[in-house]
Amino acid sequence: MELLDAIRRRKTTNGPFLPDPVSEEHQRILLEAAGRAPSQLNSQPWRFVVIENRDTIDQIARISGESMTEAMSNGTFFERYKPYFRFSQAEMEEKRSGMLFDKLPAALRPFTSQVFTKRGQKLMNTFGVPKTLGEENHKLVGGSPLLLGVMLDRSEYRPGQLSSFYSVFSMGAAMENVWLTTVELGMGIQFISFPMEVPGRWDEIVKLLRVPDDLELMAVYRLGYLPPEQRRPAIDWSSHQRKLASQYVFRENCDEPQQGWDCPLHASRFAADGTRIEGPALQDLKVLPRKSGG
Repeated sequence: MELLDAIRRRKTTNGPFLPDPVSEEHQRILLEAAGRAPSQLNSQPWRFVVIENRDTIDQIARISGESMTEAMSNGTFFERYKPYFRFSQAEMEEKRSGMLFDKLPAALRPFTSQVFTKRGQKLMNTFGVPKTLGEENHKLVGGSPLLLGVMLDRSEYRPGQLSSFYSVFSMGAAMENVWLTTVELGMGIQFISFPMEVPGRWDEIVKLLRVPDDLELMAVYRLGYLPPEQRRPAIDWSSHQRKLASQYVFRENCDEPQQGWDCPLHASRFAADGTRIEGPALQDLKVLPRKSGG
């Protein structure tokens, strides 16, 4: 696979993986890709813990699911991230960023405009949305054949100092290498973030993984092989839309947006009938009428 194809096809996997174990060879390739990332002064501040033990995965899954339910039910998650939530194609087309909640149970669709109000929060709790999402998250994490913990060396990761920025920047490059390699290997990946949202829950994972004092646990990911057809959860979102070049690229100075590069359909894939398969395009292609005659 060409590198640009992998970059364009890279995405977060919201659905389940196949139960098959990730081969040791593929694990080795993923971590080799991570280790080849650039780092300031070749410091290589990253460390990784590969997790296949079912008991450990089950415990992290329980912590993640419970954290999601709590963060959703008390409103902190929606309040913290409401600038990034979209509930219509029109809103997504305008912003071209964030997460479009395009798969919701029919009973919830009329109330999407109220999600950030106290009444909306009460309705979601009444309908059991936080509980449903937490249970779904528990199943997704628990059903993953492989978890990957990402740590930084505390001698490099020193918040408030320049070395801390360099180490986080390097870690991002390492994880992007991993992410792109999953595309090549027919795998998916997702960040397990909710234990970070609830005080005390991340510390439980730190203790579970026996992270030593000289390392900082920065992230945990779930990985696995993708099924031929990926089933979407009952409540799901898409985030493949991207800003146009003129919205994030400047020419010579920051007063001059880049001109001539905007293409809303760039890197999108369509079926023969015009149906959008994936990519930044927001809708299917219109079928143009054929002209008769010569």
